[in-house]
Amino acid sequence: MKTYSGWVIFAAVMLLIVGVLNIIWGIAAIADSKFFVQDQKYILSNLNAWGWITLIIGVLQLVAGFSLWSGGLYGRLMAIFFASLSALAALLSIPAYPFWSLAIFALDVIVIYQVSVFGAAGIEEDDRSPERVQAARRDVVR
Repeated sequence: MKTYSGWVIFAAVMLLIVGVLNIIWGIAAIADSKFFVQDQKYILSNLNAWGWITLIIGVLQLVAGFSLWSGGLYGRLMAIFFASLSALAALLSIPAYPFWSLAIFALDVIVIYQVSVFGAAGIEEDDRSPERVQAARRDVVR
């Protein structure tokens, strides 16, 4: 059985939260919700296109979050890549909703930091074989 660092679990949870927030933002942008700043100029395309881009990134972040939770190298690489992609998309979509975009950017930076610094920390084999448990009990009795 493998045990994982609390920081990796924290990064996975943060990535899942950011993924859900990006999905909500994407659906709202596709539906032309009224809380976006109206008549803004975007670097690329329009609000509807950014909604689809953000929705797809959000779904990929959910996949990356669950993969990171499972603890493999692939999950760590996916987490860093999709958090970086989301951070870039958040910066490019600042005209639509500035505070939301900056909050998503900050959460993405936290995820990138946690995964890159603590990504492999604490991943160890937990050897609780019956022989080791019995030996530990004998040591305590003496």
